[in-house]
Amino acid sequence: MHQQLVNIALLVRDYDEALSFYTQKLNFQLIEDTELSPSKRWVRIAPPASQGCCLLLAKAANPEQATRVGNQTGGRVFLFIHTDDFNRDYQNLMQHKITISQPPRVESYGKVAVFEDLYGNLIDLIQPL
Repeated sequence: MHQQLVNIALLVRDYDEALSFYTQKLNFQLIEDTELSPSKRWVRIAPPASQGCCLLLAKAANPEQATRVGNQTGGRVFLFIHTDDFNRDYQNLMQHKITISQPPRVESYGKVAVFEDLYGNLIDLIQPL
């Protein structure tokens, strides 16, 4: 059997503000933006040159979902982004005034820093060894 993880839902307040953050500040690529209804879209994004899983921007549809925006994992790191040039991507974060939760450090698996998306979800930027 062959299976593949293709999308991870990310709860957002607004499609366009999330799309703007991820594409303009993190340089993600828009993979798909399809209107499903007047209030629902199928919006998929991915890091540049990524051939793996996409983020599916999912607008919170009710008050309970809205409470999860920015806290999808209970305060743990939500996403892990590998890079081939840590310094380039870290400087991009600094240029866009993105909140850095944990400054760069070297771990046994590589160079890492933790930053926040526009809602406060934690993301690891990692250049593997």
